[in-house]
Amino acid sequence: MSDLTKIPVTVITGFLGAGKTTLIRHLMAHAGNRKLAVLVNEFGTVGVDGEILRQCANENCPDDNIVELANGCICCTVADEFIPTIEALMARPQKPDHILIETSGLALPKPLLKAFDWPAIRSQITVDGVIALADAEAVAAGRFAPDVAAVDAQRLADDSLDHETPLSEVFGDQIACADLVLLSKADLVGEAGLAAARAVIEAEAPRKLPILPLIEGVIDPEIVLGLGAAAEDDLAARPSHHDGADDHEHDDFDTVVIELGEISDPARLVAAIERLAQEQKILRVKGHIAVTGKPMRLLVQGVGARVRHQFDRPWGSDPRRSALVVIAEHDNLAPDAIRAALSEAQPA
Repeated sequence: MSDLTKIPVTVITGFLGAGKTTLIRHLMAHAGNRKLAVLVNEFGTVGVDGEILRQCANENCPDDNIVELANGCICCTVADEFIPTIEALMARPQKPDHILIETSGLALPKPLLKAFDWPAIRSQITVDGVIALADAEAVAAGRFAPDVAAVDAQRLADDSLDHETPLSEVFGDQIACADLVLLSKADLVGEAGLAAARAVIEAEAPRKLPILPLIEGVIDPEIVLGLGAAAEDDLAARPSHHDGADDHEHDDFDTVVIELGEISDPARLVAAIERLAQEQKILRVKGHIAVTGKPMRLLVQGVGARVRHQFDRPWGSDPRRSALVVIAEHDNLAPDAIRAALSEAQPA
């Protein structure tokens, strides 16, 4: 089967909180004549992004075309979950015109690209492109190592040393696999910040890549979709820190779900999350909170010390459950300390 008759797939990758879900929401709303399907992968057992996207379901992407893969990193569960899900989509009477895959923030894209060589699906789908989102503010600030300059100096001084942090490896692999890099939250950094972020990415990329600024996920879908990259046939040009390894593990990261009661003051919760990010190096916090006296759910999404929160919809018949997924590097995850810090936001 030629590439022209295969269903195109866009893989949307990027570091934690870079704005992947926001971009997909925009693409769903501006799909034109395309019928979309969306696969959402989350690191952790409580899905948040999939539910956010279901609220945006429309005729271009109905609810049953949004599939959540929440049983582990997609690059580690390819055979168990990803391939059967793709096969099920292909078996539907009404196949999608285009598939979007949102990887978890910790996923390495290359193992996923290799899965497109699986005989049962290779003849039916092709990787139209890999889009890497990078948080412009974080990249410009060099947050992929505790001290980027010191690490680089040590590496230059001794070729036998490799001091890259796990986060920098994930970031590097995502950039190396990309066909297009989008610098999200571009409005937070200004021209100097964007230039600094571009320089970091250009130094990381194994080949010249288009790098575009992005604000609130808004971009012409024709720029993102229809790249025709056939990335599954171009793996050699997409090097990985894990090339040659039989497995990719996430022992460097861990996740915990913190259950809370109702809170009375969202500002206290935000302050507690900001302290956790600074004191315990928490990478990501996301979930829903029940606020006393409020019929709406409070959606909380934190990336480091930057926390956003908003009421997204009424609880309705759903139980008023407060739960936050917390992700950190393994050595920094202390569930009891995190639980105690977040509990400070609850009324006495």
